[in-house]
Amino acid sequence: MSIDQALAKTRGGFFGRLFGRGEEKLTAEWLDLLEEALLRADLSVSLVDPLMAQLRDLFTTGEVKSVEKALAAVRETLVAAVAGDVRLRGEGERPRVILVVGVNGSGKTTTAAKLAKRLKDSGERPLLAAADTFRAAATLQLERWAERVDVPVVSGKPDGDPAAVVFDAVNAANARGNTTVIADTAGRLHTKGQLMDELGKIVRVTGRARAGAPDEVLLVLDGTAGQNAIQQARQFTATAAVTGLVVTKLDGTAKGGAVFAIAHELKLPVKLLGVGEKADDLVPMDPTAFVNALLPMPR
Repeated sequence: MSIDQALAKTRGGFFGRLFGRGEEKLTAEWLDLLEEALLRADLSVSLVDPLMAQLRDLFTTGEVKSVEKALAAVRETLVAAVAGDVRLRGEGERPRVILVVGVNGSGKTTTAAKLAKRLKDSGERPLLAAADTFRAAATLQLERWAERVDVPVVSGKPDGDPAAVVFDAVNAANARGNTTVIADTAGRLHTKGQLMDELGKIVRVTGRARAGAPDEVLLVLDGTAGQNAIQQARQFTATAAVTGLVVTKLDGTAKGGAVFAIAHELKLPVKLLGVGEKADDLVPMDPTAFVNALLPMPR
């Protein structure tokens, strides 16, 4: 599924009223509808307020008179809000180590598997690590995905030490010649503190397995959660030194604007987008394509 297809619900939901009006001349009413649509699509107030203030100033002074020019200004601001380096860190390291973190239900485990497939298709030899040992279903899910995408997986014992699984996976990758280790980590323990302590331990132990690892810590956030995902993100970034974001389930929400809120608030690059349930439905973030899919030019 493409970015354009994934954002169909957002584009046709809150922005449908704008694009259905067929207006060419900019009006104060149209600007009010735009502001409402942006906020209801879950863009952050801290991003929307200055943007709308600027647009209204340009409208009042007569510098922007058409809907087309207003949308161009909005697109420019939104592209800048999600622009960043989407390349995965650690290229050239052997093995590169990527930790996938996030709460259960965010799409974390499937993201790890889909990322492995992307890397495999690009010529790499990835290895998956099933380090969510506290949830037997997560290990089984990753093992099934690994078989589906034809990527090897290292698993641990139920309730075993997740850090040990990652350590063993890095050593196995060294021995087998795998280029990248992708570790699915725990998403839920009895307390938030316990979960964060476990993630911190995984980061430390990974560094013992290969100096400088992990190269990338990807935080997976459920796009349907909107701005509620931001609080989750703050907890993870404080513990696991998150380097990039993956926003999933964008095909199932009318609040795709949360991607802008998340990137704007956390000052972290959105590197990948989950746009569907298929193995290939994990795509690199393309800021221009994302914004154009959300706010197409009026016909």
